[in-house]
Amino acid sequence: MDTNFSIVLSARKGLNTKIFYDFAEAIKMPEKNLAAIMNLSARTISNYKESKKSLEPLYGEHLLKLIALFEKGEELFGTVDEFNYWLQKPFWNSAERPAEWLNTGGGVDFLSEELDKLAQGYPV
Repeated sequence: MDTNFSIVLSARKGLNTKIFYDFAEAIKMPEKNLAAIMNLSARTISNYKESKKSLEPLYGEHLLKLIALFEKGEELFGTVDEFNYWLQKPFWNSAERPAEWLNTGGGVDFLSEELDKLAQGYPV
């Protein structure tokens, strides 16, 4: 998923909940925490899975943006653990932590831009 366009197209088709569970495992995040970031409850995700229902486009888009962000973060920092560590450290000019921006699509986009700046040598 290189572009927002491809993310939106995929989300509109519907994402299988297996992607959610696989992603949570890959980034070493409890499913409950990932669901909360996506503004869902863990029970809601479980209900989607049990009824074999695809994620609604809004949630699918958010999940795909998170996946793209974590891929970029892992590439930049070398491991998911190092990226997770960065997410918990305050920005250099603020008391806010990057993880606090994960709960909206726009926040994920902002963090992606910050990673691009960091990759170019700018302080973030």
